[in-house]
Parts: sequence; C-alpha cells; structure tokens
Amino acid sequence: MRKDWIGIPALGILLLLASFAAAQDAVEEMTQDADPRPGEMMEDTAGVEGTQLQPAVEGVPEEPGPALDVPGAITVEDKDNDAGDQLVVCFEPPADTSGVFAYNVYRRKAGETGEVSWNLVKIIPVLGPTLFIDGYDPEYPIEPGTRYEYRVASVSLEGEEYFGEPQVAQAVPAGELYHTGKTKVLIAGGLFIFLIFYYFGKAQRGRQMYLRPIAGIEAIDEAIGRATEMGKPVLYVPGLSTISDVATIASLTILGRVAKKVAQYQTPLMVPNRDPIVYTVADEAVKQAYLEAGRPDAFDPDSVFFLTDSQFAFVAGVNGIMMREKPATNFYLGMFWAESLLLAETGSLTGAIQIAGTDAVTQLPFFITTCDYTLIGEELYAASAYLGREPKQIGAVKGQDACKGIIMAFITIAFVLSILDMVADTETLEWVRRIVTVPIVD
Repeated sequence: MRKDWIGIPALGILLLLASFAAAQDAVEEMTQDADPRPGEMMEDTAGVEGTQLQPAVEGVPEEPGPALDVPGAITVEDKDNDAGDQLVVCFEPPADTSGVFAYNVYRRKAGETGEVSWNLVKIIPVLGPTLFIDGYDPEYPIEPGTRYEYRVASVSLEGEEYFGEPQVAQAVPAGELYHTGKTKVLIAGGLFIFLIFYYFGKAQRGRQMYLRPIAGIEAIDEAIGRATEMGKPVLYVPGLSTISDVATIASLTILGRVAKKVAQYQTPLMVPNRDPIVYTVADEAVKQAYLEAGRPDAFDPDSVFFLTDSQFAFVAGVNGIMMREKPATNFYLGMFWAESLLLAETGSLTGAIQIAGTDAVTQLPFFITTCDYTLIGEELYAASAYLGREPKQIGAVKGQDACKGIIMAFITIAFVLSILDMVADTETLEWVRRIVTVPIVD
C-alpha cells in the first residue's frame, strides 16, 4: 500500500515532463514555418506562388525617405578691402525646410570635372545665415584672379545630401591697394607721428617742456647720495632677461645714467648679470659713463660681472652679495619673474633703499609692497628720457602724453553724451561711435 502511494506522484511528474517537451517541439515548428530563410519560395494565404522574400538589413530603411527641397540661386561677390583671397557667398534657402538639418557648401575651380574636385568649405545650420565669407579655411584657400564654381546641398537628419545646381561665381577675387575701412587708423597714426615730431622740434630748439614728475626717478639722485654718505656700495640688477627684451634695453639706458652719477660721487657700484650679452653691454655702458663723468681711472672692471645663467642660482648669489656687502641702495630695473620677491625681501632685510621697475604685470605687486619706489610699466621706458633729457626721447614721451590726452578727451565726451542720451532719450552718442569705430576682423 505504501509503494502504490509513492508511485502515483512519480507517474504524474513523468506525464508533466512529457507534456512540456511536446509543447516545446510544437513552438519550434511554428517558429520555423513563420520565419523562412532568405530566398525560400513559399505560398501566401491567397495561394500566390513565386513571391521572393528579401532579407532585411539592419539600419537601412525598407523604403527611401522623401526627397528634400534643394537650395536655389547662388550669388558670389568679391569682398572689399582684402588681398583678393575672400569671396562673399549667398544662396537662397529652399522653400520647404522640413526635414533639412543643415546645408553643405562645396567649391571647386571653374572648369574642373569629377566629384572629387569639390571641396566642402562651409557647413551652415538650417536656421543659420545663408551669407558667409569664403576664404578663411587655410586648407582650401582662395587664389586671387581665379574663378570658382559653387554648389549647395540640403542635408537630411540621416546625413543624406540633395544637391542643387552648381553655379559659376559671378565675380573673381581681386585685392585692393588701400583698406578704406582703416582710414581712421591712418589719421590717428598720422596725428601721433605729427605730435612726436612737433615736440621733438621744440626740444631741439631748446624749449623747456614739462614732464610730469615720477617719484621713483626723482629718488635716484637721493638714493645714490645716501649710499655716498654711508660709504656703502650701490647694487644694480638689470633684470634677468636677454638683450632682446625692451625692458632690458631700458634698464641698460638707466644704468648709464646711474653709473655716471656714481662716478661723480665716487661711490662703489656692483652690477651682477645673468645673460652674457647683457653683461657685455652693461660693462661698456658703465665704462662709457665713467668716461663721460671725467673719471675713467675710477672705473673698476670687476664692478660689472657675470654671475650665472641659472635663475635661482643667480638670485642666491645676489642675495649673498646683499647680505655680505650691505649695499645702501638697490636698483631692480628690467624684466623679472618669480625671483622678484626673493630679491626685494632680502634687500628690505638689509635696510637698503630700493627702487624697482618692470613691465611684468605679475611681478609689480611684489615690488610695490617691498620696495620704496616702483616704476610701473611705461614709466620704466620713460625714465631714460627723464634722466637724459635728450630731444628725441622727450619728443616721444610728450607725443605719447598728448595722444593720451586726446583719448581721454574722447572718453570724457562719450561719457557725458551717454548720460545726456539716457536723460533726454536721444542718440547723440551715435556720431562718436561712428568716428572711433574701426574694423577689427576683415
């Protein structure tokens, strides 16, 4: 009785497994009948024979999409005020832009054949401007005097192109000798040159001209006199850059004036250098200054010396000189980098009067906070004119100051007119804008 009870569930399980296997075979047969292999002939429900089923390729639509409208006429004009390497291209967009993603503009030389001769020069979004300047792409430049042919294609979302009719450009690129849009620049440059020569002539005739005082330049004589009274040397660092730097040239000019004053006061001078060429020029400048002061015998060849060309090794050497010799006056004039704060801090610890000057904007804050006087930017360039009082240099400085005054006058007038326009709701500032506006990008 117990064995019969155990056999009943086992028989049921076997029947269940057999039913599941039969159902699986039936499903496989139905799948094979419903999905014939490519190229297999079969009859449809209507009994029509000979229907060839084509295999489906993934990613390709079974039916091509509708054709897009193509752009219309293309207008090509020569661009004014150029070197003959630019053309102004404009095309008419299609009447129906539905389905259009962008426009591809192609160009080739007139008379060329074959699809490979077309070069894609511009891709314009469907909502972008249909007028552009061709010739900026360095890979496909425009040659002056060459006629070109253009065609524009409408691009669908799928990337398909529908080309319009190619058209030969109506214009040939040609350059102009004079840029009419920069006449204002010519006038401003001519005015600047006139002012420089005007003040140069006045200085040559012996006319005394006023130059605004700069505290750092006026303090040079005082600083050298202090070193003379204390019997201590003067340290002059002409920057760490090469002779090709404008700041270095300005510094060497000032060095000649400082050396002449030092020779008159018979004060020791130390000029360490990082660059060999700067060292050579500085040595000649100091020697010439002693000669002009009437003290060539007082010149010490060891006062101007080459230290090292390594940046921070040079700084360490100069700092050691300051700590040992205790100079009463330190000059840092020229081009400086990260070493500016190290030099100025060490000089400040020795109690010396420090006069610095550089055109390096990033180093000016360190000099301003640690030095007694600082020549900022162009004040370094103007220092030689202040010290030498040479007519050419004074004329250049006065001409620059006059141009700055004119610019400040224009800014003041524009500011006043803008306030009046805001109050009276007028547009009187427009004429000022037309006067001072010049083209920046051609």
